[in-house]
Amino acid sequence: EVGEPNLKVQMDFYHAQIVEGDLAMKFKKYFNNIGHVQIAGVPDRHEPDESEIDCGYLMRLLDEMGYEGWVGCEYRPRGSTEEGLGWMQRLSKTAHA
Repeated sequence: EVGEPNLKVQMDFYHAQIVEGDLAMKFKKYFNNIGHVQIAGVPDRHEPDESEIDCGYLMRLLDEMGYEGWVGCEYRPRGSTEEGLGWMQRLSKTAHA
């Protein structure tokens, strides 16, 4: 334990799901220590909207809890880069529903 308020950890939703699951509970538990969230679709590390995890729910949870850090996307697009970015518009519709 470092005890410095400006030191945060990255929560990688992809790896957390692969290793242990229960992402929402882990995010809530470690919320005060998280400074960056990384997302990707599980299990194939493709676009986050086609995944065994509900990214729309997780994005709403981040909003509800007042998360102000960065969300990074580290995945392998199934097609072109442009096609691979289409998930953001689709997810935005479900995240704000």
